Amino acid sequence: MLKFEVDGRFVEAKEGDTLLTALRRGGINVPTLCHMEGLPPSGACRLCVVEVEGAPNLIPSCSYPVTQGLKVKTKTTKVLDARKTIIELLLSNHPDDCLYCARNGKCDLQRFAQDMGVRERHYGGKKTAKEADISSPSIIRDPEKCILCGRCVRVCEEVQGVSAIDFLGRGCKAFIGTAFNTGLNVSSCVNCGQCIVVCPTGALTEHSSLDEVIGTLSDPDKIVVVQHAPAVSVTLAEEFGLKPGMDVDGKMVAALRRVGFDRVFDTSFTADLTIMEEGSELVERIKTGGVLPMLTSCSPGWIKFVEEFYPDFIPNLSTCKSPQQMMGAIVKSFFAKREAIDPAKLVCVSIMPCTAKKFECSRPEMAPNNIPDVDYVLTTRELGQLFRMFGIDLMSIEPETADTPFGMRTSAGKIFGASGGVMEAAVRSAHYLLTGKEMENLTVAPLRGMKGAKELKVNVNGLEVHAAVVSGLGNARKLLDQVRAGKKKLHFIEVMTCPGGCINGGGQPLGTDKKAVRARMQALYKIDRDEAVRVSHRNEWVLRLYDEFLGKPLGETSHRLLHTHYSKRDVLV
Repeated sequence: MLKFEVDGRFVEAKEGDTLLTALRRGGINVPTLCHMEGLPPSGACRLCVVEVEGAPNLIPSCSYPVTQGLKVKTKTTKVLDARKTIIELLLSNHPDDCLYCARNGKCDLQRFAQDMGVRERHYGGKKTAKEADISSPSIIRDPEKCILCGRCVRVCEEVQGVSAIDFLGRGCKAFIGTAFNTGLNVSSCVNCGQCIVVCPTGALTEHSSLDEVIGTLSDPDKIVVVQHAPAVSVTLAEEFGLKPGMDVDGKMVAALRRVGFDRVFDTSFTADLTIMEEGSELVERIKTGGVLPMLTSCSPGWIKFVEEFYPDFIPNLSTCKSPQQMMGAIVKSFFAKREAIDPAKLVCVSIMPCTAKKFECSRPEMAPNNIPDVDYVLTTRELGQLFRMFGIDLMSIEPETADTPFGMRTSAGKIFGASGGVMEAAVRSAHYLLTGKEMENLTVAPLRGMKGAKELKVNVNGLEVHAAVVSGLGNARKLLDQVRAGKKKLHFIEVMTCPGGCINGGGQPLGTDKKAVRARMQALYKIDRDEAVRVSHRNEWVLRLYDEFLGKPLGETSHRLLHTHYSKRDVLV
């Protein structure tokens, strides 16, 4: 450990720490707009400047290494004036529409202006004018609100390995855009929304469907069904200032009914259904010499990534639709028939932690006979806004249970929200399908945790099954390159587009950190630990669905409703 002096007191640092890391660990808050935890410093915003004894100029703390005996000052007049000036310069070219901005109250630029006492405009001139890009079904870009911090570029390139956006132009004419400055809809963007999560302003937001959903809820001729993803119930509480990881499943169900939804279903039900189909598909591929490794197909950003960057792996993708789309397909077929409802009058709304789900539901493959499986997708953030608009106090409401049959789930379906959850649920059921016996220990520890790449070897009835789990498309790219080069021999690969899985999706609450993501993950594991039915093939309602309607996994009806296909995409890069 190293010791150095900060504002007259001593602080400890680890060898190799930057000043910013050491200061924050020591409880000293230093503002920054460009820094991203876990990535090398860029030093772009200069908001984290400090005075270092012996240095002729102010030093950006995010990129300055700590040395023994260093003397640092973080709150001198010179430092505070420099930070305030940076904020004032950024505001001089920023729209004055905070009251109407989607990030109002959750904007870092707004917060720092408040913290630094910026109360008047000192710098004038003509502001940069650029049109918003609304071409994507998932993401809206407003270049006028961009402060060129570079976070979105870095997460897209360095974490996700997509590089859909980058800096264009030079000097004062620089801006962030796509290849050839086209719309996001024709770029290599996979709609994951990680750029939204890291953006400090309102330059990137989700393409909201709130108005359409509210309009549908008020239409007496429509039957509006809502489903909620596994990760939403352990995240929604954060939208109301409550601690991360609190499970508000029952309260959320009750609140959705008060909003006006006619039926409330749990997407974890069709996660169980997915395991039945996907597990059967894996077993069939292994037994018949099918294309291996089989790749999961639950994450729509990942699917688009394969279609664009690794089309030779399209045959490896499971043909199963995602749990979201399976629910929509079942609702508009089996449910509509059972309830004697015209499918044209049924509206299926999804509450998802993911912006890519908005893209997924708009895919033509997901609209057989021009009737979409799912009509609208709201993110966790949008659901919080919907509850606030309707004046719902989430914590004072009495919990209720979801509607049968599609509200009944196992904990195996619930852990789909965490990276490794799909694989863990699949291994539990695949073991049963291959041996006719349950696993002795249903907890598969090697598949759990926040690590970006995990592997598992399990012996099932004499067959050694090799599986891998990756989250974050940058990690997926590395693994696929190894498989393509023949360096990895695997049977099954689970890929989640977002680091950590759906619990860290692009539609989750803003301003959270890794501790919050871990708390969400642990909440899902706690649910799995405490519940009685932990395997998808023991979901009685799923089994009844097969008996009464679908027939059998991979059968004619299930294949027609629950499976799809994918094709190579051309990318402008």
